[in-house]
Amino acid sequence: MIATATTDARGLARSHYGELARIGKALGSPVRLQLLDLLRQGARTVESLAEAAGISVANSSQHLQQMRSARLVAAERKGKHVEYRLADESVSAAFGTLRELAEQLLPEMQRLRRALGVLEPGEREEIVSLVREGAVTLLDVRPREEFEAGHLPGACSVPLAELPARIGELPRDRAVVAYCRGPYCTMATEAAALLRAAGFVASHLDLGVPDLRRGRLRPPASSRSPRSSGDHVPRKAGRNR
Repeated sequence: MIATATTDARGLARSHYGELARIGKALGSPVRLQLLDLLRQGARTVESLAEAAGISVANSSQHLQQMRSARLVAAERKGKHVEYRLADESVSAAFGTLRELAEQLLPEMQRLRRALGVLEPGEREEIVSLVREGAVTLLDVRPREEFEAGHLPGACSVPLAELPARIGELPRDRAVVAYCRGPYCTMATEAAALLRAAGFVASHLDLGVPDLRRGRLRPPASSRSPRSSGDHVPRKAGRNR
């Protein structure tokens, strides 16, 4: 009897690897990881995710359903659309941990970091200090819907596509720091290059809102109502609220 109970307990103990494998299988796709990273920026409809990821709506829906079956994401119907969100903040943290592990173990990640201009720790700390002190104009160059889902204190929304037309709004007597979704997103580096070409002192911060939630800058609570787009005036950027 005791031997049988022991065997059953050991079998149950081994079964948890199968549950872990469900998560691993759901994460085992570049497309699903990209969709997960987009959802770290805020809840999105299937159509919006498909457009941002550069895939078809049908393909996006299929990948999202697989992640939903593993309880990584949750879905809610809103009118004619289905909106997805991360099931829990721990999913975002797990994504960040997975990325850090890849950076530590895979030489290919180091080559990507160099090619994409990912900052060294010292450079990043210097820029974070300037942002924390309110010494720079801080631009969030992500799409506006991502800004409204959560952004860094003192940031103003100037989506990358709008930046060329809105450069005249920026004060020239302050350095500018642009940020986007994280270290492997190119929007901030493109924005900084555009600003430097226009004569600004500009740099990029390669950490996004999800990365900094666990760090030194805390974005506004998701329950806080964002200001209207007309209030996102760059001249107020960089001032701590």
